[in-house]
Amino acid sequence: MAPHPDLIDEQAHIDHAYACLQATREAAARLTSMVEVGRGGTEQARFEREVIQETVVNRLTQLQLGDAALCFGRIDRAAEGPDAETESFHIGRIAVSDENQDPVIVDWRAPVAEPFYRATGRQPMGLSRRRHFATRGRKLLAIEDELFGDTLASLGTPVGDAKPTISGQGALFSALEESRTGRLGDIVATIQGEQDEIIRAPLPGVLVVQGGPGTGKTVVALHRAAYLLYTHRFPLEGQGVLVIGPNRLFLGYIEQVLPSLGEAGVELAVLGDLVPDVSIRAYDRGLAARVKGDPRMVRMLARAARDRERPLRSDLVIGYGLQRLTLTRERSAAIIADARRRYRRHNPARKYVENELFAELALSGRGEIAASEVRERLRHHPDVREALEWMWPVLTPPQFLHDLFGARGLLRNAARGLLSDAEWAALHRERSEELGQVPWTHDDAPLLDEARYLLGPKPRRRRQGETNLEDEIRTYGHIVVDEAQDLSPMQLRMLERRSLNGSMTVVGDIAQATGQWAHGSWEEILDLLPTKRPPHRTELTLGYRLPAPIMALASRVLRHAAPEISPPRSVREDGAEPRIIRAAMGQLAAEVARTALAEREAVDPGQVAVICPPSRIDAVCDALEDAGIAFGRATRNGLEHRVTVVEVGLVKGLEVDAAIVVEPSLMVDEESQGDRALYVALTRATKRLAVVHEAPLPRSLLP
Repeated sequence: MAPHPDLIDEQAHIDHAYACLQATREAAARLTSMVEVGRGGTEQARFEREVIQETVVNRLTQLQLGDAALCFGRIDRAAEGPDAETESFHIGRIAVSDENQDPVIVDWRAPVAEPFYRATGRQPMGLSRRRHFATRGRKLLAIEDELFGDTLASLGTPVGDAKPTISGQGALFSALEESRTGRLGDIVATIQGEQDEIIRAPLPGVLVVQGGPGTGKTVVALHRAAYLLYTHRFPLEGQGVLVIGPNRLFLGYIEQVLPSLGEAGVELAVLGDLVPDVSIRAYDRGLAARVKGDPRMVRMLARAARDRERPLRSDLVIGYGLQRLTLTRERSAAIIADARRRYRRHNPARKYVENELFAELALSGRGEIAASEVRERLRHHPDVREALEWMWPVLTPPQFLHDLFGARGLLRNAARGLLSDAEWAALHRERSEELGQVPWTHDDAPLLDEARYLLGPKPRRRRQGETNLEDEIRTYGHIVVDEAQDLSPMQLRMLERRSLNGSMTVVGDIAQATGQWAHGSWEEILDLLPTKRPPHRTELTLGYRLPAPIMALASRVLRHAAPEISPPRSVREDGAEPRIIRAAMGQLAAEVARTALAEREAVDPGQVAVICPPSRIDAVCDALEDAGIAFGRATRNGLEHRVTVVEVGLVKGLEVDAAIVVEPSLMVDEESQGDRALYVALTRATKRLAVVHEAPLPRSLLP
């Protein structure tokens, strides 16, 4: 095939853009010498230097592209008058200008770039041509043109026939066929129309995006975060943008997307990261996980906090010189009642309880005794300290939950009338000798957060005007939540508390809801999110990752897992047929190893995921090791190896070139949402899928 006639000219423009980018980098670096401050410099001069250096660092960060293509296309605007000239704009990852500040590359998020993603044959949005570039580094390899309107009609093609389903089909399919690297890549060069509508949706309110496997919902949500920061730099840069993922494996998988788009300041986290002062390392299973996510826990924790606000069991009598000071049980009950009435949160009321206790002791003495004097002399007395700790202890969230979960009596009292005996008993765990040894779980995170809200900050002395930000729950101007269909009501409550103004992008797939709190509809989730504005809902309908043969097999399971959900329509009609391999009795792991070797060679240099039920992880790893196959375990190595063994519960959101699904009947039996977990496992591959089983296939997988 002859090269495109404009290839040389477009390569020259790209070379010029890189030269301008380098000049911009050098100019930014020179800013550091604008303000020089010696040891005797003024406070103002030092402040100016720090501001400039911070600006330079941010700008240089935005200008670092690595191996990502700077420019990936061009749009030509049709001339609107007899003397008008066609306007051309090259679209790229970041904006680049020449020495005269004329645009060389337009940022993909700029309004003028919108037609690059949204124009169709029926709605050309003023375009006469859209051009997609295929590049490798700085080298332009090929050009793909789409023509619109009069330009297309001049070639004899009716305009009505020119409505492309896929924009830049060649560039898109080329990107889809590339081998996976263990890191999610951006799609900035191949964003499709329905994806762009979501990315550029208005900021306010909650936007819900339903998307089946392979529709790109995760990467669309990340591009939306980058777009919102570009469009609403003020105030979002100061308010912060938070991205919440389901687990750390997933965060490692997506961590390069936003930096590749020039946005390195977005915070990526799992919910446990938002809870200070604890190390969360484990997961709850079964009833414990279900109960910890239940909204009844709000009332139970409030009651448990109230149970720690108690009148004395007997009068407090303290020697004070030649007399004895007394706080009666009845007066202690009145102090507790007053503190509850005056204060909404627990810890801030401690100072009031202390003051009242010393005031009552002073009043009980003969003559006039100052409460301040009594405080000074008795505040370290062991009986006084014991009384205060009984009446109104200062508690941290870890202390509070550790005490509660470690004492059946406290659990029983707090749960009375709210939880069944089996439910509150599932929360009990043996006390640890030290708080640092407590095995906190991911399902504890929203309970610790609720406790933090209930208890409030610990009383402490502060200098005038000083605030302690650690005491406050951090809020964000926009929150992106991925795999939201699995979040419990308590986890959603935790996110709602962190939303500054109700602006959120919530993405997921109801059909892939596999957790203990798998929701059956988005209405259930929206009821637990901010309601300052009416929510907006949209759906991604085109599947890009899965070839049609793989999607057809997965759709069998979908009909059982979520019959009300329609599968996405795959844009890739061709592809290898999935293989279903029956292993001989006792040879399951060995057969998996043989299949892994074959799949690794078939997708070389791509990646293979061996997706297992938890009970088969160790056996499969042993077989791979015996076969001499280099592999990694997702929980230890992420997706760094070409062959990775992944537990089915952690595979959601990931994509690989080839997937091997091991013993699907066990996945169905062992997971709380078995058919949905199997559906997730079957929809991870971009090229090849193999199902290896020893037991009979589950009913959902049969034709």
